[in-house]
Amino acid sequence: MILEQIKGTREIKELPPQELKTLAQEIRTFLIRSISHTGGHLASNLGVVELTIALYRTFNLPEDKVIWDVGHQSYTHKILSGRMAEFEELRQYGGLSGFPKRKESPYDSFDTGHSSTSISAGLGIAQGRDIQGQNYKVVSVIGDGALTGGMAYEALNNAARMKKNFIIVLNDNKMSISENVGGMSRYLNGLRTGSGYNDLKKNVADTLDRIPMVGSAMIDKIKRTKNSIKQLFIPGMLFENMGITYLGPVDGHDIQALCKVLKEAQNLDHAVLVHVITKKGKGYKPAEKNPSRFHGVGPFDVETGKAAQEGNYPSYTEVFSRKMCQLGERYTRLVAVTAAMPDGTGLTAFGKKFPERFFDVGIAEAHAVTSAAGMAASGLKPVVAVYSSFLQRDMIRFFTMSVSRTCLCFCSGQGGAGWKRRRDAPGNF
Repeated sequence: MILEQIKGTREIKELPPQELKTLAQEIRTFLIRSISHTGGHLASNLGVVELTIALYRTFNLPEDKVIWDVGHQSYTHKILSGRMAEFEELRQYGGLSGFPKRKESPYDSFDTGHSSTSISAGLGIAQGRDIQGQNYKVVSVIGDGALTGGMAYEALNNAARMKKNFIIVLNDNKMSISENVGGMSRYLNGLRTGSGYNDLKKNVADTLDRIPMVGSAMIDKIKRTKNSIKQLFIPGMLFENMGITYLGPVDGHDIQALCKVLKEAQNLDHAVLVHVITKKGKGYKPAEKNPSRFHGVGPFDVETGKAAQEGNYPSYTEVFSRKMCQLGERYTRLVAVTAAMPDGTGLTAFGKKFPERFFDVGIAEAHAVTSAAGMAASGLKPVVAVYSSFLQRDMIRFFTMSVSRTCLCFCSGQGGAGWKRRRDAPGNF
């Protein structure tokens, strides 16, 4: 078994290319079997197996730093860094954490729990590297869902000012690109990301700039023409216009293609974003069919994908879901707000029954809570459903909401659930 031989970066780099696909299959088999017993984050980790292998094969970890956004996509990273045996106690007291923890391993360069933080953290690490005259690489991995968090854009805004290499990997598991655009994008991407093209572009600009009177004007004209063409064919112009080089999209399950683009990204002397397309739940049919349900799971039967038999009592989330639907029937001003977790918080049923009164704002808790305060100020009765652990990073906004004295917040998490009362509670609408 190849996987049993892997203890870190060296073993990954020494593997023949033809064995990489087998390694990916072995990792997926291990993840499915292990998580079926312990529970954990499955679909997200199945989607980044090849990406993680490519990172280990391309960079010199742990000297180079990889920061995983959210952290629930770091299981393969933990396996490849020598922690496979510890998965028997995954997410148990005293056992292996479900997220990166620096105290666990030197391969974990930053502690991460919730989302949208990896670019900020990576930028800070890169700035510390530069100030101290060090020379390692810094890679921030962020998902497309985490880009809905405002902190990600604040970090991108500052990353554009980098004068040395800083790599952002966008793990996109939802976007699809049509064949004609995709083919043209791959062609233009291969043309403009190669070292030859980048060197040529710099040399042409330097030469033109030395021409008296007209050189700078010619450069501006060429840039405007180039950007107009790129707007038509290249989907990464948002990042390009911010000053961040965009590479991709690239198949996130093609290890050779991933290694190639990651090596190219290392040659740039500024911030670069590598757009990777992956499939959440890849390799396990139940998770591919329903990635949301297999995002975070308890023990389950591998053959059927069904959850292990539990008691007949309804969960807190189920009780909350039923009550919200009942209150929705009774009170027309009741609205529900969640931050990318309608299933986990129990608002899916409410959303289907009252779609015009249901708001999923994406991974943006601060916006969820503050917009709910605005709804309350306008006379609505909003209920914000969010995991309590996720709300902790946005407590300032939470207090903003409480000022309105008309919002009700339901917080749920693994530690329990309960109503957080404001002036109006159920029955007082």
